[in-house]
Amino acid sequence: MVVHSLTEDRAEGTGYAAEELKKTEKEQRSCSAEVIEAEIHRDAYRRTFFKVLRSTVFTLLVVAAVTVLIAVLLLPVLQISGTSMAPTLDDKEIVIAVKGSSYKTGDIVAFYFNNQLLVKRVIAGPGEWVDIDEEGNVFVNGEKLDEPYLTDKARGNCTITLPYQVPAEKIFVMGDHRATSVDSRNKGIGCIENSAVAGKIVLRVWPLSSLGLIR
Repeated sequence: MVVHSLTEDRAEGTGYAAEELKKTEKEQRSCSAEVIEAEIHRDAYRRTFFKVLRSTVFTLLVVAAVTVLIAVLLLPVLQISGTSMAPTLDDKEIVIAVKGSSYKTGDIVAFYFNNQLLVKRVIAGPGEWVDIDEEGNVFVNGEKLDEPYLTDKARGNCTITLPYQVPAEKIFVMGDHRATSVDSRNKGIGCIENSAVAGKIVLRVWPLSSLGLIR
């Protein structure tokens, strides 16, 4: 009887261990499946993340390239240096220019001269006659210009022979600060080739307190 009881107890113990083993194996398989599924999700997330990242970076590069292209070709952004266009434009102000093919009297333009970018106002175009009296009044083709943008008039540093006819394919320019501006009145600069014009100044963007169109 004692032996039988021990044998039964051992049999019962063996069955319990087998059940526990099966349970452990099942849990391991379940854990393995969860780990594999989690890894699949992580891998899919990584692929999606890097795909979105590449797309975002590409989009930003395209936007930056287009912005630079527009700024260089169509809308140059310029910083004013000096006071030759005061009071219309002051030193350190930032403005935007628009590219064009022709410019008229009164337009403010930026142009290249000796590898520098200068800003002046168009006074006359090709073939027109310019004259300036001792008080600084400007005449184009015999008619006095109305220049409400000026605060003071002056003949300035004028070394050309007046009246002066503007050559073909060129424009005659002057700064708004007539007493100090060195411009087409001086032989050192003279008239400006149309091809040298970078654009017409149309908008002041800095300082923000002066944001607005420029006339």
